[in-house]
Amino acid sequence: MAESIKTTSEAPLSGSDTPPVRKSVASRAGAGLVASGILLSRIAGLIRATIFAHFLGNSAAADAFQAGFRIPNILQNLLGEGVLSASFIPVYSKLLGAGDDETGDLLAWAFGAILALATSILVVAGVLAAPYLIDVIAPGFSGDKRELTITIVQILFPGTGLLVMSAWCLGVLNSHHRFFASYAAPVAWNLAIITTLIVFGPRRSLDGLAIDVAWGAVVGAGLQLAVQFPQTLRLLKTLGLDLSRVGEPLRSVFANLGPVVAGRGVGQLSAYIDNLLASLLPTGAVAALNYGQILYMLPVSLFGASIAASELPTMARATGSPEEIGSALRGRLNAGLRQISFLVVPSAVAFIALGDVICALIFQSGHFSHSDAIYVWAVIAGSGIGMLANTTARLYINAYYAMLDTRTPLKFAVIRVTLTLVLGYFCALPLPHLIGVAQKWGIAGLTASAGVSGWLEFSLLRWRLNQRIGWTGFARWFLVKLWVIAIVAAAVAYGVKLETAFVGSRVQGLIVLPVFGLIYLGAAWGLKMPELNDLAGILRRRFTRAE
Repeated sequence: MAESIKTTSEAPLSGSDTPPVRKSVASRAGAGLVASGILLSRIAGLIRATIFAHFLGNSAAADAFQAGFRIPNILQNLLGEGVLSASFIPVYSKLLGAGDDETGDLLAWAFGAILALATSILVVAGVLAAPYLIDVIAPGFSGDKRELTITIVQILFPGTGLLVMSAWCLGVLNSHHRFFASYAAPVAWNLAIITTLIVFGPRRSLDGLAIDVAWGAVVGAGLQLAVQFPQTLRLLKTLGLDLSRVGEPLRSVFANLGPVVAGRGVGQLSAYIDNLLASLLPTGAVAALNYGQILYMLPVSLFGASIAASELPTMARATGSPEEIGSALRGRLNAGLRQISFLVVPSAVAFIALGDVICALIFQSGHFSHSDAIYVWAVIAGSGIGMLANTTARLYINAYYAMLDTRTPLKFAVIRVTLTLVLGYFCALPLPHLIGVAQKWGIAGLTASAGVSGWLEFSLLRWRLNQRIGWTGFARWFLVKLWVIAIVAAAVAYGVKLETAFVGSRVQGLIVLPVFGLIYLGAAWGLKMPELNDLAGILRRRFTRAE
């Protein structure tokens, strides 16, 4: 028998009788603000990655930095944005929705204090344990490369602690529907690293520059927190710590926290398995994996996370009978799925068919050669297989979190990671030998196997939620239309690529990719897809406000 939906006894939001059209517009506006903030931070991230690639390329120093950067990120991912979104925001948003702002403020301060204490302890432990973490995360590293990675990890851990507290600010801001500042704040972090690269890049050795960039990341983490904290402070009008008064909501936060941390831990395990297996491949694989991750996360964050993040506080405030809550969740999920897939499908097709053009446009310069661009293309082509599943799964996971169910996503995450481990090992290491290709190309099998596992997780999340609230998912013909017009656009753009092979890589990218985008959007306009109108409306509002 399907499980019943958890309800809340709090009073609904004032204005909960807002007509559905106005609610939909507000939801799209929230997603637009998140997307705008993410877009700025991702553009800054791409510029950072481009300059990093220019100075460090796919060198051993780049491998060391990228592996070292992932290790303290365990802390950020276990206690950062995703955990707060799942455990803190639903409880905090319900207090705000019930009009109990004072208790909400006290909850935010109490949780922030506990989070700061736990983070400080873990930062110190991470710095001391760095040599042992390297042996676990990157066993393929040895000699100077291993020592450089240890130094980078020890520098980065304190900065990661600051990023965790930045995520606490994001949780408060999002609950108040202040989306833009929190998602644009990483621009400050990126600018600090960009400045470090430009100032020290021309005059330092590769190893020395990698260390300088680590220090730049710590400064950037402090700036990212500084950007958000003043606005957070203005929203929390009641100051102080009163654990006894917020005991019940605090217990709810921590009751959700355990399964969420475990779920994030399982997700991080998948990422670190990839990193571990890449460290066993020839030099450059770890750096290529991380360059590919930067590109992959652009559409995932911009088109998937933006919609999922903006929907969570609203879904968490839903009240009424199980049928009423289920109806509200179904409507938001199905609309969100269409919005996400409209932009993610062409992104996945472009990664698979035109990935070399994309990589050359963004990275090819200095120490980063065209052969490096081809190598990173293999990474993002594999990632493209599971891009739609991984982005839409985030929306489903947030629906579970809105119902205060953190255990179901954890179960399915364990299944995904187990399959990723088995498939990833086989596709990265034995498979290249079996099919007679160079070992380094196992990196493509690694990301493709993660994509296959992502589709399994998405299917399980959708199946279980549909048992509880009714049918959700993609309209079949809608998806068929998206894939067809994206493939046609890619075929035409590929032909343009062949005809423009004589021009420089970056000039070619500026020709080929707009052709792809214009054909896709033109076909969507011809088919009168409402998602195109929604996108145009968001852009019009952004430009109108900018003026």
